[in-house]
Amino acid sequence: MATTVTAAPLTVTLKESVTLNGVDYGGTNTLTIGSVNEISKRIVTATTTEQTILQFHATAVGPGKFLEAKVVYIRITNLDDAYHVTLIFKNENDDECAVKLDKGQSFIFNGDLAGGVVDTVDAVDNDTLTPSLGDLVEIRADADTASVDLEVFVASI
Repeated sequence: MATTVTAAPLTVTLKESVTLNGVDYGGTNTLTIGSVNEISKRIVTATTTEQTILQFHATAVGPGKFLEAKVVYIRITNLDDAYHVTLIFKNENDDECAVKLDKGQSFIFNGDLAGGVVDTVDAVDNDTLTPSLGDLVEIRADADTASVDLEVFVASI
């Protein structure tokens, strides 16, 4: 079967709007990523037990699992109005880093436009980091006080 999906550009616009003492300090930045041909958008419930919400692999795909060299954009939005969630990013070397995502906030992970999430993550514990980037292999979520809903958006080329 031949595909009938036509690749299209993904346009991401970030806009801040704030006026202090009559002066506009806002800004708008736009990024256009060409040839996106796969989108995954879903709502997932993160519980207070750490769980995998996304995986990345060199060749295998499946529910919540994407080709690592093709993922160019990931957005995770905490839809909760009361509680935060911790996002844990793990690379192929078992290095992990964690980010707190508070209620109502979004986290954007930009893949390399030419290589996806390959060689994009490194972390170190109690030492000076000398970057040796590894492939992102999974993102896990751990809700703080109670379960939260996350909107997960992934774009691939």
